[in-house]
Amino acid sequence: MTTVLKQKIVEVCNHKIAQKGDNVGISFYAFFKNKNDTPELLMEAAIWWIKTHQLDHFEKAVKIKKMVEQL
Repeated sequence: MTTVLKQKIVEVCNHKIAQKGDNVGISFYAFFKNKNDTPELLMEAAIWWIKTHQLDHFEKAVKIKKMVEQL
């Protein structure tokens, strides 16, 4: 996983957790704008989320943050 994607995921997870608490769920789409201007990064996130880890569409932000921080 690229450093850029790692930083983006941790940043978004921290923001969502601060807003809604430890029980908040997210999908990998949460890391991108509605108008995706970085398709390569989106594909990297999708492959990591769906193919590599076979995660559900929504997962707890704390779980995703912990997984990414362990990389």
